[in-house]
Amino acid sequence: MRFLPIMIKVLYDLNRIKICHTFKPQFKYFDTMEYIEIIIKLVISLSVLNVWLLRANKPTQWRGGNAESLKDEFQAYGFSERMMKAVGSIKVLLSLLIIASVFYQPLENIGAIGMAIMMAGAVFMHIKIKDALKRSLPAFIFLCLSLLVFFI
Repeated sequence: MRFLPIMIKVLYDLNRIKICHTFKPQFKYFDTMEYIEIIIKLVISLSVLNVWLLRANKPTQWRGGNAESLKDEFQAYGFSERMMKAVGSIKVLLSLLIIASVFYQPLENIGAIGMAIMMAGAVFMHIKIKDALKRSLPAFIFLCLSLLVFFI
């Protein structure tokens, strides 16, 4: 029972002379904006991956024209299947870069500005074929979120 007060006294004395300071745990504390940025990155990336990898052949209310799949949507825009695969590959790669940027910061600007460019193209194509504004809303939101990641 006498051991505990002695140990506390020893640690207190060691801390006073700065010998024990290295034993304090070193945690990186994130501020609120960093958490918000990580959430935004995950929303962008996981949403794009969902569209291109899981829902590519499923109809949604957001598809351009009267398309039932991504292939039909790209045909409505006047693009070939080869172009669809190229755009899809680029968007998946950019999504992976954005996710990786959570851990490796230098990838952030490449992924975010690349995704913003792709989403601007998507909004333009919806406008080109005279879709209702509702159909271009997801692309516009992800364009804004990508620019937000780039600028914060």
